[in-house]
Order: sequence, then structure tokens, then C-alpha cells
Amino acid sequence: MQEMHQSAGDAPARSTLLTTRDVQGLIKVDKSTIYRMAEAGRLPAMKVGRQWRFPADALYDWLDHRAVQPAPPAAGLGDLIASDSMQALTSLLGELLGLMVVVTDMAGRPLTDVGNPCGLFAAAHSHPGVLERCISGWRDMADDPDLEPQWKPSPLGFLCARTLVRVGAQLKGMVMVGGLAPEDWPPAPAEVERLAAGLEVPADLLSAHIGEVHRLNREEQHRLLRLLPRLGAFLSRLAADGELVTRAPSGPPDEPGRRSDQ
Repeated sequence: MQEMHQSAGDAPARSTLLTTRDVQGLIKVDKSTIYRMAEAGRLPAMKVGRQWRFPADALYDWLDHRAVQPAPPAAGLGDLIASDSMQALTSLLGELLGLMVVVTDMAGRPLTDVGNPCGLFAAAHSHPGVLERCISGWRDMADDPDLEPQWKPSPLGFLCARTLVRVGAQLKGMVMVGGLAPEDWPPAPAEVERLAAGLEVPADLLSAHIGEVHRLNREEQHRLLRLLPRLGAFLSRLAADGELVTRAPSGPPDEPGRRSDQ
């Protein structure tokens, strides 16, 4: 079979019934996809005995209509995994890993609330503009050409690392872990002043909570970096399967990245 716009001599008559192989030649998808579309009523089809058959006239009308439809926007990670499932996983991982965890898109925008936030983040996050600066830092980590997770300093001074979530060849999002104290923590007062100036928050706000960060020894830090790609691969499989998608709850959403109990 050739493409949809065939010559009259080559195309099946519009009054005939097409086989699955005929439809494969027209819409260029595999048999299993055609069967699923037929079962779901997304494709003009009928059962003849145990076989699917496709009325040519209805199928060509469907193709003509499909050809003029605008291409749907590419699905984001939030469209592929249910938000409640993603949030539950984020919260659980934060408790298990002993670090902050958040899932973001590739622009650094949070798709979940931050799980297990450290006290320093929670205190600074209450100040206007801090979340936006954190998002900017997460976006920079998305742009990092090194695909392997590495600990990087955040705008708040503690360390963060990320792993990427793929669907096929496309990058759809990141799992960020952070709130980790560097080895030389807490920072000197001059460094606290510098961090506060960069965040445009009072220095005494940071000073009051500077010790409220998560801590892992060096072996635990290396182990976590080795595990992060496996976590990204797990979310990639969930997104590719698309089995956890649900409708978003009604009502206005919480501010991105803000815990609902704050």
C-alpha cells in the first residue's frame, strides 16, 4: 500500500473492507496499535469473525479529517504520570533518601511539592522570590551537558544533584535531590551574607536556619549518585507506559514547590 493520496487505480475502492495490513500501509503504525485503536473506537472498524476489517470509505474520511488537524502539543512529564502518584513517590523518596526531592520539567519548574524539605529551604522559601531563584538554578542543572549526576551548589549554598527522565529520545523532566550540606558547612558569616544578598533575603533569616540541612557521609553521597540514574530510568518507564495518568483534581492548584501544609 502507498500513502493516503494514491491514484484511483492503486487505492482500494472506498466501498471495500480493508485488512489490518492495508491500514498499516496507510497510517504507518504497527498491528498492535491498530488493534488498540479499533478496540477503543478511535478507528473506523468492524469485526468479521475474529478479524478486524476497516470500511475503506469511513477510514479515508477519518484520514482526511486527521490530516487537517493541528498536531497536538508534545506531552510533558506531568501529562504522562499522574500528579498524585508522582507526589507520593517524591514524598516517599525524600524520607527514604534523607534529602529534599522534587520532580521538575526541563525548564526547572516543579511538577511536585518538595518532599522532605530541609529547614533552611523551608525558611528561605517563605520569602518572596526565593523559589524563582531555585527554579533558575534547577534550569541551569538541566542545561548541564554532563549527563551523569553530580553534586552542584544551589543558590542557598547546599548541594543538589539531578537525574534526567526520558521518554523515547526526548528529555521530559528531572528528579532533583538536595538540601545536602557540603563538607565545610556551615559557611562563614561573610559567605552567609553573600548568599543572602544573592537571594535578596535578610542575612539573619539564613543565619537562624543555616544548620538545618541534610547530611550524608561521603560514601552515602557516592552511593546516591550511583542510584539516581536508576530512579530516572524508573520514572521514564512509568511515563512511557502512561498507565498512571489521571485527571488533575478540581480547584486551584497549590503554588508550585510549596508544601500544602505550610
